[in-house]
Amino acid sequence: MIRKILSFLFILVAGMAQAQDAAAPEMADQFRADGKIYVVITVIGIVFLAIVLFLIYIERKLKKLESDIKNLKA
Repeated sequence: MIRKILSFLFILVAGMAQAQDAAAPEMADQFRADGKIYVVITVIGIVFLAIVLFLIYIERKLKKLESDIKNLKA
């Protein structure tokens, strides 16, 4: 059963990779020609930074809650 699921996933991923291969260079070339590639990179960077900062925030809250629970049990 697991082999069938993994096989299906590999076929699906391979199909998606081939589908993206044809359209990506034209779109990227157009963004570079218009100068919009820097906007795309900046937005991706901001989203990535926001996710990292959110994870750090959640990690700090989790550590505080864990220490509070540990102190209650002691």
